[in-house]
Amino acid sequence: MVFSGPAVASPAESTDEAAVVDTVQIAEGADNKVRIVELTGLLDPVMYDYLIKELDRAEDEGLLALVLRINSNGSILDDERFINLATRLRDSPLQIAMWVGPTGSAALGGTAELLVTADLIGVPQGSWIGDIGTPRLSQEEFPVSFDGYERLLDFKVRDEEAIALGISEGPLVNISTLRPFMAYLDGYEVTDNGDGVVNLTATEFVTLPLSGQLFHTVASPEVAYLFLVLGLGILIFELYTAGVGVAGVIGVFLFVLGCYGMAALPTRTWALALVVLSFLAAAIDIQTNIPRLYSLLSMVMFVIGTWFLYDGLRMSWVTAGFGVIGMMLYIYTGMPSMVRTRFSTPTIGRKWMIGSEAIAATDIDPEGTVQVDGTPWRALTNRATPAKAGDTLRVVGISRLLLEVAPLEGGAKDYREHD
Repeated sequence: MVFSGPAVASPAESTDEAAVVDTVQIAEGADNKVRIVELTGLLDPVMYDYLIKELDRAEDEGLLALVLRINSNGSILDDERFINLATRLRDSPLQIAMWVGPTGSAALGGTAELLVTADLIGVPQGSWIGDIGTPRLSQEEFPVSFDGYERLLDFKVRDEEAIALGISEGPLVNISTLRPFMAYLDGYEVTDNGDGVVNLTATEFVTLPLSGQLFHTVASPEVAYLFLVLGLGILIFELYTAGVGVAGVIGVFLFVLGCYGMAALPTRTWALALVVLSFLAAAIDIQTNIPRLYSLLSMVMFVIGTWFLYDGLRMSWVTAGFGVIGMMLYIYTGMPSMVRTRFSTPTIGRKWMIGSEAIAATDIDPEGTVQVDGTPWRALTNRATPAKAGDTLRVVGISRLLLEVAPLEGGAKDYREHD
């Protein structure tokens, strides 16, 4: 490493993608390159394929180093893929660096276990590593180069402690952002040309493509759960509407994505079945429009299914609470209101006009035409009380296709009435 002049960044410097080199210019003709690959969220099959692809590409191009910028709460890879990824990182001819940043990030669980394959580790201020649990990498095949590994199995280790244990480079001010951290790589060159610090090593930042980001996001516990619940809720809703519309298409889309996420995550099958059955149980009482036994059973199944849904993963309390409260409102308020609106609409007919006033549009003797609320109707009156056009009448009955009308006052007594 060639390092001339001040290259130490302060903790206040920006750590976003545009500031990977901390506003330091790259010298023209830089003949070596470091690629920074983002590892965020759970280490899942989508992220695995992406990391293997970027590792292959970096090795083919003969880069100086591959830097993983990590913010991950664990791994959901099966043993075969996890060990294969660790082996590829361990055996790579490139320098492999892992930086747990920006400030406040974490490398926990299986992601923390991958740290043993790195040539260089940085844990900036406010970041955490550890909580590995039962390791999957044997120390015979993956020897640990730092003293604090045993503590990482059961505990979370923060910035300064990671430096004290020999896990992370330090001091903290030197690894607060990526550029000063990367200055620890062999062959990474910066210099001060008098006008400021200039990188002699080119830096490239890459992240998941858009399609990969979609499926990686869907495979997160919170998103998969919400998509599945929303999809099921919309599909049940569509069963009680006049026909399948845009909402039905959205429901199918969310349900399919939710199923994909559940398949990628360590899901308890019986708990997932309870969540699905809870919606079917709710549909029984929704049909009667009276929340009763099946509604209570639905809520019990939904809460238990939500609580035990994931095996080894913890879902946010906010997400779980949102799901449970939303289901309660869905069963006891939303769907009953929708069903009442949908099915309680009265059938269009003419009986509602009995007792209404009508205006004679023509002479009625005994038949003619009247208008009720501006709408013309054929009408019939008693022969003893014919009406002239313009008279105000009252609808007193309906006879087949005709309205029976009579004067407002003094109408003949209907022979069908009895004392």
